[in-house]
Amino acid sequence: MGAYSPAPILTSGIAQQAYEEMIMRAVRGMAEEGHPYVGVLYAGLMLTSTGPRLVEFNARFGDPECQVLMMRLGAQALDLLLACAEGRLADARVSWAEDHALTVVLAAQGYPGAYGKGSQIRGLEELPEDSRHMVFHAGTASRDGQIIATGGRVLNVTARGATLAEARAEAYALVDRIDWPGGFCRRDIGWRAL
Repeated sequence: MGAYSPAPILTSGIAQQAYEEMIMRAVRGMAEEGHPYVGVLYAGLMLTSTGPRLVEFNARFGDPECQVLMMRLGAQALDLLLACAEGRLADARVSWAEDHALTVVLAAQGYPGAYGKGSQIRGLEELPEDSRHMVFHAGTASRDGQIIATGGRVLNVTARGATLAEARAEAYALVDRIDWPGGFCRRDIGWRAL
């Protein structure tokens, strides 16, 4: 129902362990079987008292996790994907923005159970859309000039800030400007890190 980046709990040691023991092990295994992998390999991890544990791999970015990463990567995300497709990824360098990003999922009332579809969402056109503020659509459609909800997880409202607290305040300020009685969000995204 939300995400933030960077996650203080993911230390460089834990990241290196997950990379070596899980990600590279899988990539090497696919190559050894004659199926070298090229593309996005999203590792869903759970951090436990005994170290990271792999929950799942996806051959796509997961959202809402993707939104906070894209906000901190910016346009270079396209360069990285192209370098991957052209076999030049080893030469590419990633430059993460030194700030923080946080996204809040707006979901349809009833989600994750039965939820209604077709409710109108107002106020989106008045929100800023720039390198620090973005509303990502996940379950919407445009009908007769109106934005309506068509899914369970409907919008990912994302903001950047110099600190995680600032990113959180900016994201929730955007959420509060959206007029959607048919939706809801959690109000505790990022609390553990803060």
